[in-house]
Amino acid sequence: MWRRWPMPTAESTGPQRLQKVLAAAGIASRRVCEELISAGRVTVDGRTATLGDKVDTDAEICVDGERVITDPSKVYLLMNKPRGVVSTMDDERGRTALADFLPFVGKRVFHVGRLDQDSEGLLMLTNDGDLAHKLMHPAFGVSKTYLVQVPGPVPRNVGRELRAGVRLEDGPAKVDAFRVVDSVGRNALVEVVLHEGRKHIVRRMFDSVGHPVSRLVRTAIGPVKIGDLKAGKTRPLTRPELAALFAAVAGQPAASAVSDE
Repeated sequence: MWRRWPMPTAESTGPQRLQKVLAAAGIASRRVCEELISAGRVTVDGRTATLGDKVDTDAEICVDGERVITDPSKVYLLMNKPRGVVSTMDDERGRTALADFLPFVGKRVFHVGRLDQDSEGLLMLTNDGDLAHKLMHPAFGVSKTYLVQVPGPVPRNVGRELRAGVRLEDGPAKVDAFRVVDSVGRNALVEVVLHEGRKHIVRRMFDSVGHPVSRLVRTAIGPVKIGDLKAGKTRPLTRPELAALFAAVAGQPAASAVSDE
């Protein structure tokens, strides 16, 4: 079913020298990796590494505080989900699903969180269950950013209400940030940020304040932004993006910023 997405290759026959693992992950040549280790710029599972250390690919390895993914079996993809596509890999009712837009990756992946059929924008797909859990669980506080089209104009009290919290049928909910991006005629474009992911949470919150959503686009997951990724397209996360996500779920600032694309 899956066509192969180019992936790094590495042996997985047991512990390997750290510089070899770093080089296989694309950090630098083996000699440069040795220099990074000697300079104390590499940590393994939180301790400063030394030249000669051997590691498994599931070790938590950081260079200058930035997490490095060294397990070649892990897949991390971003997708811009089009409107009308259901957030499932294979829909039993025959509707257009995520797999219809995916390049075959040689690994079975799953989507992190959901966007309803009428919503669009950024989805992450991976086979890293631990990272996926942390990105979805509100306890880790990873924010999601949305652009929302609603009837305009939007009174100032709407933002105050949503920031203070509204009561829904399954409990209170509030946004972390709210701003009106544009307001033309009868429509307004609003950006909201929140870190919880209850079903239809954004739509239900705007319904509760009398501004039903006509279009909803997720533009960011934590520090990772949709940039110029076109609807229906998929790409691998970059190394800085992955490092920023791992820093976000650890409650730490990323060592290097993720730039807009």
